[in-house]
Amino acid sequence: MSDPVLVEVLRGAFVESVHRGAFAVCDAEGKVVLRAGEADRPIYPRSAIKALQALPLIESGAADRFGFGNRELALACSSHGGEPAHVEVAAGMLAKAGLDERALECGAHWPSSAAASQALARSGGKPSALHNNCSGKHAGFVCFACASGIDPAGYVGVRHEVQRFVAEAVSQMTGHPLDGDTAIGTDGCSIPTYAVPIHRLAHAFARLATGEGVGPERAKVLARLREACAAEPFMVAGSGRFCTDVMTLLGPKVFVKTGAEGVFCAALPGQGLGIAVKCADGTGRAAEVIMAALIARFLPMDEADTEDFARFLMPVQKNWNGITVGRIRPAGPLRA
Repeated sequence: MSDPVLVEVLRGAFVESVHRGAFAVCDAEGKVVLRAGEADRPIYPRSAIKALQALPLIESGAADRFGFGNRELALACSSHGGEPAHVEVAAGMLAKAGLDERALECGAHWPSSAAASQALARSGGKPSALHNNCSGKHAGFVCFACASGIDPAGYVGVRHEVQRFVAEAVSQMTGHPLDGDTAIGTDGCSIPTYAVPIHRLAHAFARLATGEGVGPERAKVLARLREACAAEPFMVAGSGRFCTDVMTLLGPKVFVKTGAEGVFCAALPGQGLGIAVKCADGTGRAAEVIMAALIARFLPMDEADTEDFARFLMPVQKNWNGITVGRIRPAGPLRA
């Protein structure tokens, strides 16, 4: 089965480009409610599963030991823009473990937020690992190691004890073994990334949505992570970002998280559903529209929210003079 066209890019009334993709929507029992394309195909979920990777941080007791609240937990699940508040919270997490940015092994890059990057450059500053969009997740890994009596040095390595705990949590949530038969790569922030079928990712996020099938203690942890991200959506992404804007609008009704190369995952607690999306060409703009269309299909909204949410469903395209030149819209199986 080939992936269908799920998104069309219009210039005027003419379809200028299309994006193909696959998705799955599952309930907590693993039943596929809706799918399109090669939903059984393994993909690298990249940053879309940071909430799953944050499980050991809480389950080990590290989050409580260091007094982490919603801001820290949301940042541990984030792909942030490197804005000042993101950097401050990441540094604060490390400080509670008696460490600083030198403990991070994610690498440094300029803030992905243009405004934050420009401000940093104007001040004469240089980017550090704290500005890396994954610094919150990595601070969580370091704090988990410290609280568990594990030497954090080399924590990004596939054989490091931290990554073994993380892989185990992801495997348990997805129901997909991460073993010698699983494709494995290195993520942009240097940790291992394992290929997981799209429908298994959707199942994991249905479990994240409901806490079903994971035991009572993990269910509490999953609820805590959802609540943290709903309370602090800015920490999950940042200014003008899809994840932050959608969760700001809809609150605890949805948890949504982007990943690189056109991956998105979401949890709909009220509906007991999980969603996983992969845009075949890795384009984020298309993955956002696919995810928006699926949220709109399954999540009831009042008139005000429906009107506000329309900007995610059919984003306007403008040129450098601010003139509207086209739109991006759902297509094929999403058009209904």
